[in-house]
Amino acid sequence: MRRSQFIRNLGLMTASGALTTIMTHEAHSSVRRNAPLFFRISLAEWSLHRTLRSGQLDNLDFPAMAKEEFGIEAVEYVNVFFKDKAKNTTYLSDLKKRCSDHGVTSLLIMCDGEGYLADTNSSLRQKAVENHHQWVEAAAFLGCHSIRVNCHGVGSPEEVAKTGVDGLRKLSEFAKPAGIHVIVENHGGYSSDGQWISGVIRSVGMPNCGTLPDFGNFSFGNNAWYDRYQGVREMMPFAKGVSAKSIDFDENGNCKETNYERMLPIVREAGYTGYIGIEYEGDKLTEAEGIKATKALLERVGASMK
Repeated sequence: MRRSQFIRNLGLMTASGALTTIMTHEAHSSVRRNAPLFFRISLAEWSLHRTLRSGQLDNLDFPAMAKEEFGIEAVEYVNVFFKDKAKNTTYLSDLKKRCSDHGVTSLLIMCDGEGYLADTNSSLRQKAVENHHQWVEAAAFLGCHSIRVNCHGVGSPEEVAKTGVDGLRKLSEFAKPAGIHVIVENHGGYSSDGQWISGVIRSVGMPNCGTLPDFGNFSFGNNAWYDRYQGVREMMPFAKGVSAKSIDFDENGNCKETNYERMLPIVREAGYTGYIGIEYEGDKLTEAEGIKATKALLERVGASMK
């Protein structure tokens, strides 16, 4: 065979082999993607915080983007992106209609900047409780099941736990008639201690007061960390939602900071079958790429679990 003919034939064989490999990989990936998961996937709005703050995306368009670009049919809002709209029924009706038009379910509103629910000053704590009332009402209007709150305060762990129980119980009592859960995320300070926050929720003792375990928010600052796997395990008995934090990925698509093959079994062992919300916070990928990478990781690991 002439050398030129051999090279052409070799090129065709190589291309054919590569195509077969790609098709085989895609077939296997499709099987994995279509395998039943023990959970459903939602999208936390914070994953798109840079896009929202730049003005390229509006909160009203978030549900449509979740469905059309990422194939996700459930969303978790962040109140800072519609902070002045909590009592605006015209705005909320528009948001609710857009969800309905796109077949998207509203799950919860993450609430920040409304005061310390565990403030050791009783007047400030009561004000914080009242500041959250509007978000309970907005969540109920939108058809959400929860608002996510923070349990912060200044004082000793025992003092803040005591005042946290008081603030959360008062807010949960207000939310109960509306059918809304009040759920606490590990979000810095004492709340990043899984044992501490689970103890607070246990002391509140109300079925509609629970947790939102986040895979990554276990930092006390100054490079001091609570063990994330232990923390999630401690919070899961009270979980009304789960947040799949991701920041960086390796070449195999695995999250560098959290081992999902270790973390997801902890979630399943608690008997949890609800939504796991994607919350991408990295900057090496675009926000869209990070969301897709996290979704692929959840699907791959979830489908591989026996």
